[in-house]
Amino acid sequence: MQLTKEQQDIIHSAGDIKINAVAGSGKTTTIIEYAKARPAKSKILYIAFNKSVKLEAVKKFAEKGLSNVKVETAHSLAYRHIVFAHGYKVRPQGYKTNEIAELLGLEGNGEKHGQYIIANHINKFIAYFCNSNKQKVQDLNYLDVVNDGKAKTFVRTFYAYIESKTRLLLKKMDSGEIDITHDFYLKKFQLSHPQLQYDYILFDEGQDASEAMLDIFLRQNATRVIVGDTHQQIYGWRYAVNSLEKTSFTTFYLSSSFRFTQDIANLAMSTLQWKDHIEDYKPITISGKGNSKEEKTKAVLARTNLGLLLKVIEYVTEKKKLERIYFEGNINSYTYADDGASLYDVLNLYNGNHKLIRDKLIKEMNSMAELEEYIDKTEDVQLGMMVEIVNEYGNEIPGIIKTIKEKHIKDEEKEKAEIIFSTVHRCKGMEYDEVQLVKDFITEEKIKKAKEEEEKDKGKKTGETQREFNVAKLREEINLLYVAVTRTKNLLHIPASLLPVNFPASPQIKIIKEEQTKEHTKPVEPVTVFKKGIGKYISKNGYYSDELARQKYNDANQPWTDALDKELTVLFYDRMNLKDIAHNMGRTRGAIIKRLKKLGIEDLY
Repeated sequence: MQLTKEQQDIIHSAGDIKINAVAGSGKTTTIIEYAKARPAKSKILYIAFNKSVKLEAVKKFAEKGLSNVKVETAHSLAYRHIVFAHGYKVRPQGYKTNEIAELLGLEGNGEKHGQYIIANHINKFIAYFCNSNKQKVQDLNYLDVVNDGKAKTFVRTFYAYIESKTRLLLKKMDSGEIDITHDFYLKKFQLSHPQLQYDYILFDEGQDASEAMLDIFLRQNATRVIVGDTHQQIYGWRYAVNSLEKTSFTTFYLSSSFRFTQDIANLAMSTLQWKDHIEDYKPITISGKGNSKEEKTKAVLARTNLGLLLKVIEYVTEKKKLERIYFEGNINSYTYADDGASLYDVLNLYNGNHKLIRDKLIKEMNSMAELEEYIDKTEDVQLGMMVEIVNEYGNEIPGIIKTIKEKHIKDEEKEKAEIIFSTVHRCKGMEYDEVQLVKDFITEEKIKKAKEEEEKDKGKKTGETQREFNVAKLREEINLLYVAVTRTKNLLHIPASLLPVNFPASPQIKIIKEEQTKEHTKPVEPVTVFKKGIGKYISKNGYYSDELARQKYNDANQPWTDALDKELTVLFYDRMNLKDIAHNMGRTRGAIIKRLKKLGIEDLY
């Protein structure tokens, strides 16, 4: 294999270095060659980002006969040093909100479901602390990572109580009174200031390392190499930091991508240029040297679980010939929140079927309105997404999910899938011949608006840490689009709204034209969830005001008449897609599908 000059410079370097590698630039190959060039007696540690990357790396180093390289994840290192040494028991799934409330005997303090809201924030505070490099919980201000106004007001009111109970839960784990979490034993490992006995330590995906992981790495006496892509940092929500920017090591670059063509490279660079709107951005150069013409693996990528699930529903309800689909990651993870609540629990709440609700937290809610109030005060994005899906599709959900699961194939048959569905976080490090992006990524217009709002807030009492947090979130949104764009080896289908202004179509870039927004659906400022009947509604087509949302759902609740059936039939036989039919008739897509079935014409679509 012919190595580039950039790769050769890295392989023959000396001392601590950092490698900033663009997507598809062969960083794994470079690291293997770097290890191969070190003395045979050297003890080398390669720290992989997660277990799947670790297993792949073990295989690749073994193929090169590099038996002196030990492959670990940060957690596998910590597990051996902490869990075994202290005899801890690990709770892999962590603690649910209701479990924390019960373990700590939390009080609501006069707030409706206050004990659960507090428990939710305790869970997040623990994650914030365990991923930090701080010595004590008191060294952090949890308010710095709370963004929503209602959530911030709640936390500010009960801050002392939340902090004290956060410390108490950590104390219970430390003493062995309760099982520990993965975050906890990694934090304890960091606080023990371990010295690892290696000559070289290679730290991969450095842009998504936590401060705790970085602190462990920087304390080692070995020659240290950190590898990553500054613009692929997408785990800020897990309190990751861009380690490449926090180290003063000698910098090397891998700027040639062997995955995609120059057209895709140009789009990636233009997308990253949006960072100019929020900070001083130093442009990078990407040389696209890929030339694949294959169209075997096709993927649909979304920013969020909600965006992906809505697109899957569109595919399985409208594309009848689609038989084999595959989800990156466990398919059930798209219908369950990390906290354990399922889409079916939310649907049962929606229908008033409390006896069928399994999740204790959802069961405590008397109505959807109460659940939405809880979401407002906790910034629980996953539950918010489930509420949106339930409000959009209602009782069509069980049948739709059943159809999706029937079409889903096993992991070992992934290569037989007609289409692969994934969020960007789940396909990190993956590549496909053909990629279609869902329209739920950030746009340049939204970035500009966010920056304008930031400028207006400068005169207000907004802390510098909060402003930095807001910029970091926007930066990560741009990174998510960059990662999505650079997953393709050949073709990219991208909605027009996600393209930089005047960016041209090409043989590799197919622009998906979008319907024009109509006057009565003029977009307003986006909100997180739809409050049925009185709140704000976000749809796949844009954002609507309270009044328009009420009108939309008033129409949806009206009985079908002969005139409406005739209108639906005409629109259907005019070959209008289901999204546009629903939009024109003021109903949900699920309601349209149900009526088409009732009329006996759905199978003709």
